[in-house]
Amino acid sequence: MKNVTRRSFITTTGAFAAGSMLASPASSILNRPASTPKRVALVGTGVRGVGFWGTNLVRNFSDSLEFVGLSDINEGRLNFAKEYMGVTCPTFVNFDEMLDRTKPELVIVTTMDSTHDEFIIKSLDKGIDVLTEKPLTTTAEKCQAILDAERRSNKEIIVGFNYRWSPYKTKIKELLSQGAIGKLTSVDFHWYLNNHHGASYFRRWHGLTQCSGSLWVHKATHHFDLVNWWIDSDPEEVHAYGSLEHYGSNGPFRGKNCRECLHRKECKYFWDITGDTHSMNLYVKNEQFDGYIRDNCVYRNAINIWDKMSAQVKYANNVIMNYSLTTYSPYEGFRIAFNGTEGRLEAWENIPFLTNESIDQKGLHDAEMNQDFDNPEGYDSMILHKNWNKYTLIKVGKGGGGHGGGDIRLQNRIFRTPDAPDPLKHSAGSRDGAMSILVGVAARKSIDTGLPVKISDLTDIKPDPNRLS
Repeated sequence: MKNVTRRSFITTTGAFAAGSMLASPASSILNRPASTPKRVALVGTGVRGVGFWGTNLVRNFSDSLEFVGLSDINEGRLNFAKEYMGVTCPTFVNFDEMLDRTKPELVIVTTMDSTHDEFIIKSLDKGIDVLTEKPLTTTAEKCQAILDAERRSNKEIIVGFNYRWSPYKTKIKELLSQGAIGKLTSVDFHWYLNNHHGASYFRRWHGLTQCSGSLWVHKATHHFDLVNWWIDSDPEEVHAYGSLEHYGSNGPFRGKNCRECLHRKECKYFWDITGDTHSMNLYVKNEQFDGYIRDNCVYRNAINIWDKMSAQVKYANNVIMNYSLTTYSPYEGFRIAFNGTEGRLEAWENIPFLTNESIDQKGLHDAEMNQDFDNPEGYDSMILHKNWNKYTLIKVGKGGGGHGGGDIRLQNRIFRTPDAPDPLKHSAGSRDGAMSILVGVAARKSIDTGLPVKISDLTDIKPDPNRLS
């Protein structure tokens, strides 16, 4: 893939690495010739909305879609988004008015997690397909309402699980699907957020359970979806523990926000938002409209999510997963091991002492979010152990674009090749979204009660040992 441009990659790639692509549920949503642009509306003009689902689509898929409306409760941020994205469509503070006036065929939802259900359900009830950012929603009740709306609407939901699409995570799926370690029996999965990226969640609305569902839902939904997909089974029961013992009220001091804090010289978490032009234009200049503070104090008393989390998840196919999430690690990445009757598969990303790399922890998240397809050099490794044999080092070429190459492949699949074969079932619909958030919802309930929680008690979806896509 030397000398492949981002544009030519998007235009010509119908499959990648193993040739695995999404066939359902996206097949009926955007299955029209590129010469007939799809009418798309976006609700939620935060950084994810204006960037990944905004400028990216305008830049790379303008022949396949047309933005017909933007909506947000923050009028200032809405006006900035229109200019930043480079679109000419009308803007709306009132979402219902946007739907009635612009008649979109697809609504992209990138609002605060706890409001996803409102916009998903309203769109479905008006006969409009939906593409939503993860997580699908934040509670079991809202999840059930979304499932009910999709059933009565005869329309479909796509959930933007970009992690599935990176070549590295696809290789894990391939090996497990091929029975490389025999029958799978257990999974050890540990995710680490460093004290730059991890702290950012506690500055934002994500630090409030009522807004984000906690990191059990907002962040870990990515991780649970990966495991559900990798092992091809549904979660059945969750027993979890968690505490808030680093951020929030545990801090030695606190301030109104970083900009106006008296402790900036002594606080290791001080973040100077004034040095971030994009954040200033998108958030600070528009605080007057909704009061949202982007550089909130990580030690504010209002924080009520957990900052250390651990869970044991039993799957319907009898696989057991041990999972943990740390939010103040000195490095960021993950380690995972799959144990089977015939061996063990070990994988990791960005673990400095395993990659022999010097990683800029402060800039790591920015690099992960970088959408430029630059065909990076090098490879990532994983180890396949076979019982009674020596281990094998498996090398996987690095993926270009954000999230290890997952971002560009997800969008290419949705807006270029919705009907291509999908041998590894990369597809992510409402059931996938539900099963990923329900692990987090169950974990929250388990912490509150001290008891295991059955997934089947949360919605009318019943776990299946052979996962249904």
